[in-house]
Amino acid sequence: MVKRILGMLLFTVVFGFFSVIAVGMSMLMSAENGYIYVGVIAGSVFIIGSIWILGGWRSVSARMRVLLPLFIIIIPLASYRGYEAYINHIEIQQAEVDLAEYEPFRENTNVVSLEETAEFQMTENLPTLDGATALYPVYAAFVRAVYPEDTYPHHNPNKSDVVALKTNRAYERLAAQEVDIIFAAGPSSSQEEKLGPDAKQVPIGKEAFVFFVHESNPVDSVTVEELQGIYAGDMTNWKEVGGRNQDIIAFQRPEGSGSQTGLQNMMDGTPIMTPPVDQRINGMGGIIEKASDYRNHRNAVGFSYRYFATEMVENNSIKLLQVDGIKPDVTSIQQEKYPLTSEFFAITNGTDNPNVDAFIEWVLSDEGQTLIEKTGYVPIDDSF
Repeated sequence: MVKRILGMLLFTVVFGFFSVIAVGMSMLMSAENGYIYVGVIAGSVFIIGSIWILGGWRSVSARMRVLLPLFIIIIPLASYRGYEAYINHIEIQQAEVDLAEYEPFRENTNVVSLEETAEFQMTENLPTLDGATALYPVYAAFVRAVYPEDTYPHHNPNKSDVVALKTNRAYERLAAQEVDIIFAAGPSSSQEEKLGPDAKQVPIGKEAFVFFVHESNPVDSVTVEELQGIYAGDMTNWKEVGGRNQDIIAFQRPEGSGSQTGLQNMMDGTPIMTPPVDQRINGMGGIIEKASDYRNHRNAVGFSYRYFATEMVENNSIKLLQVDGIKPDVTSIQQEKYPLTSEFFAITNGTDNPNVDAFIEWVLSDEGQTLIEKTGYVPIDDSF
């Protein structure tokens, strides 16, 4: 028995040492959660080895000596893989949107177009454009109407005058005057501070900032005050707003994103609680934290803009909440009855491109506003 105990101690030390090295190497080499699989396998092998050293396998048949180790390894791996599949199924990410499908001159593009050739056309000195993911279908439609036909890859500013690098990066490029116009929601306070004195924000359309929950959630409507209480961390259970006795999981978006700025505007100065976070492995193997993408648990709540949430991503069984009893639809946005109606903008920062002013003027014309409406947004002019 003493020999077995000593053997067990030696096995624990040696195997533990090499297991730590293996897990550490997998953290360095994997950008995802591969290290967890390595850890599960190492733990399973440790259990199998411990049973063998302590003589546990002697009391089972030869067949079970083969099957049991397989079960000890396979069941934890399969269980974690099933958990990952579930999380991926209920997770809604920006990455789900293939913006290549909205590139302006792509064959079978998803962008809308005018029935006739636009009165305004550009052939040279093309304004460089960037903006929010959710607004790319809008300004891609502008490009299709008035820019010369070309490929315009959406992800490569070195090869295209028209890209969609997301809100935060677009504001960074605008501040550095690397782009003439960005299309986005209004800037956060930190983003606005980086813009120059000649920065201009021209409202070109309206949109609704929306909150969504799992379709089985019995809550259909909340007030602005209740939303502020939830995201301040003061209201933590759905029963406080007429729902089930379940904790509220209130997801957020990364700082600097257009939707997170929308949340900050809705909170009107009330401090926002710390969001749920994911731990991820960065390229050097260190653990970093980021705001979790929305996961459609039955007790979750998330937010976005109406067009993105309803048209650009698979809805994963979500439903939009009414706010103060008002449904976020085209009519309530147009009439500004929906409390969280907001404008989106064409934003410049002192560009010297000679076509920028004329282009923005065209965006505000009947043709430009028609494209906004056909895309699924609400034109800025109520009479349109």
